Amino acid sequence: MADKSAAPSAIDDILAEYAGLETQLADPALHNDPGAARRVGKRFAELGPVMSTYNRLTSARDDLAAAEELAADDASFAAEVPALREQVEDLEKTLTDLLAPRDPHDADDVVLEVKSGEGGEESALFASDLARMYIRYAERHGWKVEVLGVTYSDLDGYKEATFSIRSKEPSRDGVWSRLKWEGGVHRVQRVPVTESQGRIHTSAAGVLVYPEPDEVEQVQIDEKDLRVDVYRSSGKGGQGVNTTDSAVRLTHLPTGIVVTCQNERSQLQNKIRAMQVLAARLQALAEEQAEQEAAAGRASQIRTVDRSERIRTYNFPENRIADHRIGFKAHNLDSVLDGNLDDLLDALAEADRTARLTAE
Repeated sequence: MADKSAAPSAIDDILAEYAGLETQLADPALHNDPGAARRVGKRFAELGPVMSTYNRLTSARDDLAAAEELAADDASFAAEVPALREQVEDLEKTLTDLLAPRDPHDADDVVLEVKSGEGGEESALFASDLARMYIRYAERHGWKVEVLGVTYSDLDGYKEATFSIRSKEPSRDGVWSRLKWEGGVHRVQRVPVTESQGRIHTSAAGVLVYPEPDEVEQVQIDEKDLRVDVYRSSGKGGQGVNTTDSAVRLTHLPTGIVVTCQNERSQLQNKIRAMQVLAARLQALAEEQAEQEAAAGRASQIRTVDRSERIRTYNFPENRIADHRIGFKAHNLDSVLDGNLDDLLDALAEADRTARLTAE
């Protein structure tokens, strides 16, 4: 059975916090501040599975105690005891897992960027395939996708594209909990549309994904550290999609980070949105640097497009996808590119969980 000695303190804290959040949500005044209401609702949703498991465990323990007490006088109660003990043990294990330290960003939304790399036009076309894969995956999960900016290649592939992906309802396991594994170099092997001899080419595209919390409080951005460029938004084939210079490109000079936003109607709105994305990215960078320093000697968990090693290969002739970090292989590439990523992401999550438990 799970060790109960440390559990009461953690559970008592959560019971108190959950009750407090419930009271806040019932107060109409909270909903006058949408940001505060979302934060409270988000935390309430995060604690929901813990509370549900705790209540089921409490009920199962009561049932077990009653069955054990009556077992001597009634054979039917005695017969129930083994199953109830197993149920209690399973729920204790589940609760222990729920109370274990977890990624603090798991409930967050994300900003996801795709960039073409080695391979020229074919790489840009592959980058657009990756973007479509993530959009389809988001649609399957009921998430909202916002296109922040796209730069097209000559064949309407993506030289680079930036998306905000948000869950519609707060959840303990948000967008980041699923897509945080995707940052890195993705390699493709296929016959490009530009190849006249039918030869298979290998090219690569990069993915960068980072959490976009509701509020980014730790990062202060000095205006003198920014270069702001404005330009006219363009669509496929270089077509202008509006008649004013409303698109905004921010370059953070100390880090070289570039953020573009062209989705909003005005230059001011695009700058505000780009600043939010830049702040989230700088926060992610600061956390990654802190993790690197704290994790000296351990395998890095940093997920950036600058990593030289490939994380995954998409082989079209064999309809095969292979994730090189965990040795995952499957021959359903067409399905994966259509957004059916759950089997792969589940395998990555389980490998990460095993590694964490081993480290602990």
